[in-house]
Amino acid sequence: MLRPWKLELEIDKKLEKAVYLQIADTIIADIRSGRLNAGDALPGSRNLALMLKINRNTVVEAYQVLINEEWVISKERKGIFVSDKLPVVQERQSIRDSEAEEASFALSKPMINFDDGHPDSKIAPVTELARAYRQIFNRKAKWQMMGYGNEHGDIEFRKTISQMLNHQRGMHINENEISITRGSQMAMFLTAQCLLKPGDQVIVENPGYKPAWKAFEYAGAELLPATVDEEGIIIKDIEKLLTENKNVKAIYITPHRQYPTTVTLSLARRLELIELSNKHGMTVIEDDYDNEFHFGYRPILPVSSFDELNSYVYVGTLSKVVAPALRIGYLASKDPSLIQKIGDLRKIIDVQGDVIMEQAVLQLIKEGAVKKHIKKATVHYRNKRDLVNSLLEKYLKDVADFTLPEGGLAFWIVPKENLDWDAVTASLLEKSINIIHPKQYSSDCIINGFRLSYGSLSEEQLEDSIKIISKVLKFHTGRIK
Repeated sequence: MLRPWKLELEIDKKLEKAVYLQIADTIIADIRSGRLNAGDALPGSRNLALMLKINRNTVVEAYQVLINEEWVISKERKGIFVSDKLPVVQERQSIRDSEAEEASFALSKPMINFDDGHPDSKIAPVTELARAYRQIFNRKAKWQMMGYGNEHGDIEFRKTISQMLNHQRGMHINENEISITRGSQMAMFLTAQCLLKPGDQVIVENPGYKPAWKAFEYAGAELLPATVDEEGIIIKDIEKLLTENKNVKAIYITPHRQYPTTVTLSLARRLELIELSNKHGMTVIEDDYDNEFHFGYRPILPVSSFDELNSYVYVGTLSKVVAPALRIGYLASKDPSLIQKIGDLRKIIDVQGDVIMEQAVLQLIKEGAVKKHIKKATVHYRNKRDLVNSLLEKYLKDVADFTLPEGGLAFWIVPKENLDWDAVTASLLEKSINIIHPKQYSSDCIINGFRLSYGSLSEEQLEDSIKIISKVLKFHTGRIK
């Protein structure tokens, strides 16, 4: 088989980016530029390894990233080929122009709370953070400590966040396009207030994240729900809403691990969404709430990393990375007028953030403590995820469906039969187990599923509670009396 395509890449082992990711990203760039077309064959892993003078396993890892992200497909005994299902990504200008045990358990144990995916506070680098905070406080002169800082946050901290977004998430952002906030919810509120006006409409995922919905509604916007399936938000629903409504200003998505279902927005839908956003002048508000904890080769790159996307606001947080109680979030946008409005509003409601804490976290990042913690936490949560998966296989497989998540801190559980969720949640509360009622995710009718978070619970709590949940679900489906 002829393989005329040649990878034009010089491996730089001094870069922070792993070699296999350098290879994967170069191939992605060639696909998007048109050098590689649908159906084109890639060199075999052995041949490419010889060409690049690297270990074959490195090439295998690069190809696995491309397969995971749907840029290529593997055909048994034939090789690796560019996917033939990719929508055409147009140039920016053309896009603009076109489109009993339970009772004793309840008595002997405190309430077990399945939150929406909080991290384990027991492994947070609290000691390191406290040390850095004291050092920063003692190092700075008193006149510096007592004065006001920039409403967008410490400049060096913003530079570091921009570097992280560029190197790890494929974005092209600088420090002047970032605003530091007190958590991601403040970022969402500021975005809503500065982007939306009464009468505007916002498309949201259904099921979805209601605290963000409330921020949009508080700004006077109308919510337009679009259904989510196993590939993420459904594009046909978005197209229908855009046809039927004339004031759609934005779309709010959680594409990396959709909240609450944990599904990943497919590559094909990402590209279609970008075309719709550009065609209709619709800002993409992307909430990447738990990017760091990923158990595969790497997290899927944000929609906001695509150069073709004209208008976006990207929202992230450090609360899950450093410590749950740490209220540091951020937003990024290429729209200078929006960033200016956000800064002006921030000065009215909060003047500035916690400059000393920002510098303390910055010190931990520069020391490598944050990177070390993320590696440790990822192993911790992967092991806990695998434990939960085994417990679900043991106790819940007959009564509910679920899939193994590639990251994050929660499973999405879908009972095989529709349930009375008022009754189910009441039964669980009687047994000292609290789950989030599915109505908290839904815009109209209650979805038949719930989010089982595991990050903040112990192994004993997880096993005890999953056994009880299994019995309650079986009782309410009539499988046991």
